[in-house]
Amino acid sequence: MNITQFLGAFNDNLFKQLVLLLSIAAVKAGGQEIDPEDDQWLAMIVFAAPFLMFTGFAGYLSDKFSKRKIIVICKFAEIAVMALGGLGFYVYSQSGSLVLPYVVLFLMGAHSAFFGPGKYGILPEMLRERDLPRANGSMLMLTFLAIIFGTALAGILLEGGRLYIASACSVGIAVIGAAASFLVRPVPPANPQLKFESSALTVPPDMRQMLAADRPLLAALLVSSIFWLMAGMVPSAVNALGKIDLQVGDAYTSYMTAMIGVGIAVGCVIGGIVSKGQVDFRLLRIGVIGMVICLLVVGIPGGGDVVGVKDAEGAIVSLPGFGEGRQWLGYWPSMPVLLFLGLSTGLFAVPLQVFMQSRPPEDKKGRMIAVMNQANWIGVLASAGIYFVLSRLVKIVEWPRSTLFIAIAVMTLPIALFYHPKHEPADGAKA
Repeated sequence: MNITQFLGAFNDNLFKQLVLLLSIAAVKAGGQEIDPEDDQWLAMIVFAAPFLMFTGFAGYLSDKFSKRKIIVICKFAEIAVMALGGLGFYVYSQSGSLVLPYVVLFLMGAHSAFFGPGKYGILPEMLRERDLPRANGSMLMLTFLAIIFGTALAGILLEGGRLYIASACSVGIAVIGAAASFLVRPVPPANPQLKFESSALTVPPDMRQMLAADRPLLAALLVSSIFWLMAGMVPSAVNALGKIDLQVGDAYTSYMTAMIGVGIAVGCVIGGIVSKGQVDFRLLRIGVIGMVICLLVVGIPGGGDVVGVKDAEGAIVSLPGFGEGRQWLGYWPSMPVLLFLGLSTGLFAVPLQVFMQSRPPEDKKGRMIAVMNQANWIGVLASAGIYFVLSRLVKIVEWPRSTLFIAIAVMTLPIALFYHPKHEPADGAKA
């Protein structure tokens, strides 16, 4: 399951980062590049929309049928989607059109929507309750290692103009992931008698009743959605910071995003170990405070110009130094802060996810994961709209893109101030 998930997450992030970077298009006037147009918000909407459209139905399928069967089908669908992605990049290289890559990005979101409830819902069916924190820590660690490698490789391949290699890698990895899915432990359907109702496309009545009666679970769901609203803006903010403020190019910009992934992987492992079989909300509180502090530090603007070696056309080809550019820290000093931002995120994510995974009854776990995914992707979809407004605002008032991180920190602050759940074991005991 870990291998299957790792390879799928790698493909997701390789393709998504390529499309995000391609969505920052330099506008030219008089033969010279001026302030780039940041259309990452559109890519965010395209990727998030299918989660809202299909996650409810995916949750129904994951409880009606064996989650292992759903996982295998999804992995074979991934092969077809990645092959179409290769065609999309070929069309882009010939015409400069991102229409087909955006279509593939939508299909990737749909694939992930069906994969998600089975991916996380199968863990409680395969493992003991006390093993869930460590298992989630392991899976999240490998997920974010996949983010690291996929995101970093995207920048390297794009800067070298080697999109065809990215396409071949994606198809090959999808094939290996499909083969690995056959090794996932078979599990019986959780609720084979479950009948389809139109409410399964949204939030079924029994799930609404469960959430209304279980206030701690409802609160965790709302916090998870708000968290993903903030988290959904961070990769785009990092891309804008690297490409526009620091002007370090696609590869080094992707390294910045990958550094957050390194931190999240470490934070997930620490969270899984320290939890010791319990839902330790103390880690969540430490994590959210760390996130706010790191976002504020990265967001501090600077007044200088980017300093570097220029090529014959006047483009900057070397990294800015310490404290240079339109951000106070500069490139290299930002890296450890982004690392700690990721670590704090990992500490925050593990207890919240384990709590929502373990608390519902056995016959509702798959649909609870689906509801969680719906809530999270409502947050991500909202983040696209908010990012559009914020990115246009900072461009109009001519602020550095780094100030986007300050806005994200301010929006994250209410979680740190008002969400203080009680520490409790992972067996679903009431708070």
